[in-house]
Amino acid sequence: MDGDSKQNELAEESKRPLVSSDLSTPIHGLFALGVLYTLYLAHQIVLPIILAVLTSLLLAPLVKKAYIKWRVPRMVSSLLLVLMVLAGIVGVGVAVAMPALEWAEKAPQGISRLLVGQSSFQQQIERVTESAEKVEKSVEGLSKEDEAEKPTTVVLQTESWRSQLMSKARNGVAGLALALALTYFLLVGGDRLIRNLVKQLPRHQRKTALRITHDSQSEIAQYLGVLGLSNTAVGVTTGLMCWAVGLPDPAVWGIVAALARFIPYLGVILTIALLAVVSAISLDAVWMMAIAPLGYLALTTLVGFFIEPWIHGFRMAINPVVIFVSIFFWGWLWGPVGVLLAVPLMTVIQVVLKQIPRLRPVYRVIAR
Repeated sequence: MDGDSKQNELAEESKRPLVSSDLSTPIHGLFALGVLYTLYLAHQIVLPIILAVLTSLLLAPLVKKAYIKWRVPRMVSSLLLVLMVLAGIVGVGVAVAMPALEWAEKAPQGISRLLVGQSSFQQQIERVTESAEKVEKSVEGLSKEDEAEKPTTVVLQTESWRSQLMSKARNGVAGLALALALTYFLLVGGDRLIRNLVKQLPRHQRKTALRITHDSQSEIAQYLGVLGLSNTAVGVTTGLMCWAVGLPDPAVWGIVAALARFIPYLGVILTIALLAVVSAISLDAVWMMAIAPLGYLALTTLVGFFIEPWIHGFRMAINPVVIFVSIFFWGWLWGPVGVLLAVPLMTVIQVVLKQIPRLRPVYRVIAR
């Protein structure tokens, strides 16, 4: 009997988990921190991969439709679509880059002139400056006597913001080239890769994996497709409005207004602020200054709350608080690219949470 009881105890001990349930939560937390640190540290590799995956999810239905309807080989249709994406990015970059750099140089002077103007505050500053110059001249003779005894001051010149911008632009071009190349290969052989991956899963999980892939494609395509069309209309209208009131580079502000709407809420707020500053610097009449920012606000409100839901039943199914937090989180993790990717990433995450039963409560929490 003693031998049987010892064998039963050994069997029960062998069935016990190696890690106690009390340690599961800390281990999961450490795992999450490790994933975040990896995403931050390897962002130069991770970001092009995520961009390629999201772009392939958007373009894959077009490649499939071209093959089924017109028998266009996947290699040809994928190459054409990737070249179209590259041409669009280059066109937008060329149209925005030089005017934006010129305006960035003139912006500080314009803003200071706007804030100070010919007010008494500026006159007081000029008086203080004149007094400081007089004091400096009066002590100039004394300072010359002590110049020989003073140690030599070495001034280190740092890189200008232009050189820093060019360095980041080179890194961005390299990442973009990698993302486009990976997008092409995903469009050509992504379906085969997914099928091979699904075959390795248990049978009861295959349908879920295929459903997640299909729903991610449809959600991303619907989100970016409808938003792209509406943003184009908003950008064209904003550019015409800026041209009508006489703002400099109206085409640039139209492009900025269109691209900013890909960042919900925050992009619209920043664009309104930029239009208000540019209008105040460039125009004289107060009512003319208000046309561009207020017109853009009215336009985005009309499109976001009425036209987009009516066109395609489109409405962001994520709670606005979650969207705002995700924008700041991904922006902190990956910078401006993370801000642009925040909502598409949350869309894919929402699809995954919705399809997995264990994670469905989390989906109900973040849903609108």
